[in-house]
Amino acid sequence: MDEKRLTLQNCSEEFLIYLKGVRSLSENSVIAYRGDLLHLQNVLGKDTPCDDVTTEDLRLCIAKLSDQKKAAASVNRFIAAVRTFFAYCRKFGYIKSNPALQIHTVKMPKHMPRFLTGAEVDSLCRQPETNELLWETRDKALFEMLYSSGCRVSEIVDLKISDLDKEFKSAIVTGKGRKDRKVYFEEDARNALLTYLKDRKKRFEKEGIKDEVPNVFVNQKGGPLTTTGVRYIFTKYTGAQGINHHASPHAMRHTFATAMLANGADVRVVQEMLGHSSISTTQRYTHITTDKLIEIYKKAHPHSKTEE
Repeated sequence: MDEKRLTLQNCSEEFLIYLKGVRSLSENSVIAYRGDLLHLQNVLGKDTPCDDVTTEDLRLCIAKLSDQKKAAASVNRFIAAVRTFFAYCRKFGYIKSNPALQIHTVKMPKHMPRFLTGAEVDSLCRQPETNELLWETRDKALFEMLYSSGCRVSEIVDLKISDLDKEFKSAIVTGKGRKDRKVYFEEDARNALLTYLKDRKKRFEKEGIKDEVPNVFVNQKGGPLTTTGVRYIFTKYTGAQGINHHASPHAMRHTFATAMLANGADVRVVQEMLGHSSISTTQRYTHITTDKLIEIYKKAHPHSKTEE
């Protein structure tokens, strides 16, 4: 087959292998790219030669996403994916010119990351002790460690006991792009972790379950806890049986970042602790703290109050 006439399907398969094997993207990122490239193939045809794709063809794909009522974030993700894909095709000579160069992202609605207040976090961390819904010591350790470290859900489920330091005060986690960084556990998180690990050993010995999984967090059958499992745990404790204020596991990461910045941490330090590749991602949280200060000012300053 003439390399210059490779089809969208051929190039997509090769590109996905490149993303996983060479760029070391996470499984979730590769899945997202695959979905966007499938949309490209579904609209234009999987056997369409890459070199025949035009800018107007890509605009048609974007229009189809709009017709499907896809969110702006989904449309922009597709645009980013095809930009990267066609840059790859151009680099290896599969196309003569890049049709994605003239494609621009759509305007995003301004959304601030959702986070919990200090009181809400405290209430959530107490829930496993007051509402024995699943596994008290494990769930408390999970909540405390997510809040203390700012870890992503994928990072906490992949965390191994061997990744912890000997005093259980910090750990090395592997983030996006397989980049390692150090995260920290304050006293409440450390104590909850030690209590859980001790309880885990006793529990499995009593039930005759072999405790052979290296992951810190496991399910009640002794297998590694999954991201789906963590979301289920949060649903139980933040639903009607818990604090009745739904929050996702990722909200703990947002809460960590907001609390650090609100209490004076340098934005670049927080960037490092979160594992953000771009400081602009971290700076979203400075807007939250600024908005909060304005809200407090308006409530506290006598001249800001409107007459009834």
